Amino acid sequence: MTSRRLARECALQSLYYADSLKTLGDATVENYTAAFKKDLGDVFDFCQELVTGTEKNLPKIDKMVSSYAKNWTVARMSAVDRAILRMATYEMIFSPQKTPVAAVIDEAIELAKKYSTENSGKFINGLLDQLKKERK
Repeated sequence: MTSRRLARECALQSLYYADSLKTLGDATVENYTAAFKKDLGDVFDFCQELVTGTEKNLPKIDKMVSSYAKNWTVARMSAVDRAILRMATYEMIFSPQKTPVAAVIDEAIELAKKYSTENSGKFINGLLDQLKKERK
């Protein structure tokens, strides 16, 4: 596993935790994310950027995801899929690192395969494929 993939997994856990507690932007989430610092080493900053960037841009991200998710609302999506989509949308659209779109989508699909349902990878792939139009 690459270190950036591990950073994404830790960010996913933090975003899922925040979503389940309804505490996005709360210091509790920052403390939760900080617990990964030792394990992540050099890529901790990347993990932290994914979490804080997603939280900071959440209203815009949810609006974008909703606009492309036909017959779905963000609230209706599974919590894991929602966290993956939010994080991938942040990385694809808002992150200053400009990770290649194909890499962001591939990483999101791999997270979905590992942490969500059998059909989640296809759902996330289809939605992110549409969302990539937003990247400038």
